[in-house]
Amino acid sequence: MRIRQQSQFEYGYNSITEVDGKHSDMLMDFGVLRLDADQEIVNRDSKERAFVLVTGEVEFEWENSKVVAKRASCFDEGPWCLHVPADVSVRISNFKRGTELSVHKTANDKWFAARLFTPKDCRIEQRGTDTMKEMGTRIARTIFDKSNRENSNFVLGEGVGFPGRWLSYPPHHHPQPEIYFYKFNIENGFGYSEVGEDVFKVRNNDTVLFPPGMTHPQVTAPGYAMYYVWVIRHLDNLPYISPTFLPEYTWVMNKDALIWPDK
Repeated sequence: MRIRQQSQFEYGYNSITEVDGKHSDMLMDFGVLRLDADQEIVNRDSKERAFVLVTGEVEFEWENSKVVAKRASCFDEGPWCLHVPADVSVRISNFKRGTELSVHKTANDKWFAARLFTPKDCRIEQRGTDTMKEMGTRIARTIFDKSNRENSNFVLGEGVGFPGRWLSYPPHHHPQPEIYFYKFNIENGFGYSEVGEDVFKVRNNDTVLFPPGMTHPQVTAPGYAMYYVWVIRHLDNLPYISPTFLPEYTWVMNKDALIWPDK
């Protein structure tokens, strides 16, 4: 399902999915926090939370820590993300008008230490190189998963697609729900997102929801880079570890694959 954002987000928290409300099948609250100059918010919640700085400059304050984070471009720079367990109070002070953060919340009774992930803490890879005539080459940024946040109920990261190329390809699926939130460079750009057998045109600030078991490859139009922050919700006794690729398409991952018009 695509959720089209027709206009700029309002200042404050813009709710998109809710555990106990709209799109509850995603099992998580997701929204975009847009801040005006000198605006400040304080958040304390009984849920696990992750705050990803998409663009702008903020000061994160939690427990006995206080750190300023800056991000001029989500296309060119790695992410900052504050990740806290239930009941930890978070203060976010903004220094730049139009700062945006993606906000992710879900139920989780497990304790883990609050942590601010910097761009240096994230696993950043260029995937797809030397395969598919570079048509699947993209940047993958993993902020955290089971390997470094065992007690979290999330896997959280970002993808950046080069103009005219594919992401999340070959088609794959998993039994856990997932959310993508998009930005484009340039902002009037567009791409296409598959949700099973349905395909949606996606634009800047759109959100797409992927129910369990749905394939979800993406492609971005020539001339326009695609960015998205993605989050997967672990299921009880079934955490997300890796996707299942549709076997009829995996041959394209072979570096020796002959792709037309190769002889």
